Amino acid sequence: MTVLVTGANGFVGRPLCRRLLDLGHGVGGATRPNALLPEGVAPRPVAGLSPTTDWAAALAGMTAVVHLAARVHVMHDRSHDPLAEFRATNVAGTLRLAEQAAAAGVRHLVFMSSIKANGEETSGIPFGPETAAPVDPYGISKLEAEHGLADIAARTGLAVTVLRPPLVYGPGVKGNFRALIGWVDRGIPLPLGCVANRRSLIGLGNLVDAVRACLDSPPAPGSLHTFTLCDAETVSTAQLIRHLAAALGRPARLLPVPVRVLKLAGRLTGGTAAIQRLTGSLEVDLGAIAAAIGWVPPDSLEDGIAATARWWRNKETSP
Repeated sequence: MTVLVTGANGFVGRPLCRRLLDLGHGVGGATRPNALLPEGVAPRPVAGLSPTTDWAAALAGMTAVVHLAARVHVMHDRSHDPLAEFRATNVAGTLRLAEQAAAAGVRHLVFMSSIKANGEETSGIPFGPETAAPVDPYGISKLEAEHGLADIAARTGLAVTVLRPPLVYGPGVKGNFRALIGWVDRGIPLPLGCVANRRSLIGLGNLVDAVRACLDSPPAPGSLHTFTLCDAETVSTAQLIRHLAAALGRPARLLPVPVRVLKLAGRLTGGTAAIQRLTGSLEVDLGAIAAAIGWVPPDSLEDGIAATARWWRNKETSP
């Protein structure tokens, strides 16, 4: 198999490329010119992900595509029209790639969507592939891209697999999860000891393995399969902090502040959305991918947290 990976130099792209190379596949990395790629990945430079990108040279000789590149969700988006920006990249840019992939003879496209295509919060019933009620521009753009891919698949015969992961953690993680590691490592007291929510996450190793499994088991030509993904374990925010603290060899400094007080503080400070993410529940159902291709997460949450902590320690001690 020869696989083109978009976003090949990113958080997910780099370990995925290494895994595919280890399995003996040919791998092309579609990135901006002069991006650093893992050894063995053939550079396939492209100008960017847009409605006018020419993918012909990057797609030459490829039998499959894993599309990771996207305009990602950001806090406090300052764009004049965030939805239009997300649509230009995540919808029109993705569909441009899919159209040209089908024309180039690519048989299978794996699209990295997001659990945000399902929505923001569950209330006792885990999100599965059949749920779709996005509430922010990023999630809306991902779901619209999925719908467009279904149309392209039916019209061209391209097989499409859509993956919807929740928050991804692992070596090299950025954003809020990276900040949380730093707070725990520095022993900063966190007012989250009373939070008993239920959150699904996915470790980087599990996500990479899920992509591998999907490449090995494509849907029938012209069809689209959608899978929600997560680790096997669900944790509360407080439990996650305890796992991180144990892996880092630090005490878990959790203050028992009632959730209603946290929510009041969020309203008073303009941080309602951040508090909701820390205290709300988001559970994901693994049943569809297990039933369709037999995939189950190979790594436990404890394994994933331990790998993340080792990376953090090596990063902190490296020159």
